[in-house]
Amino acid sequence: MSERPGAHLARDLSLYVLARFALVAVLAALLTLAGVPLLVALAVGLVVGLPLGLLLLRRLNGRVTAGLAARNEHRATERAKLRAQLRGESSERE
Repeated sequence: MSERPGAHLARDLSLYVLARFALVAVLAALLTLAGVPLLVALAVGLVVGLPLGLLLLRRLNGRVTAGLAARNEHRATERAKLRAQLRGESSERE
């Protein structure tokens, strides 16, 4: 695999957020169909759906976490290079 680990971070993060909100919407819709008032159904959907999303979407959450870690590692490396340049150190050691 020649791709960077965080190459699809934006896509994975968008899918993860949309999937979690879809889960909340489905739970709220089911509760509304069962006769629960809409605001109560939304509140229960949030309270139950968001933690449930952590369990059901564990694989996608892992990809998002790995992408964020790779991005942070890349940013730390670039920041260290910039600081070395500002101190006047040679970049020959790369």
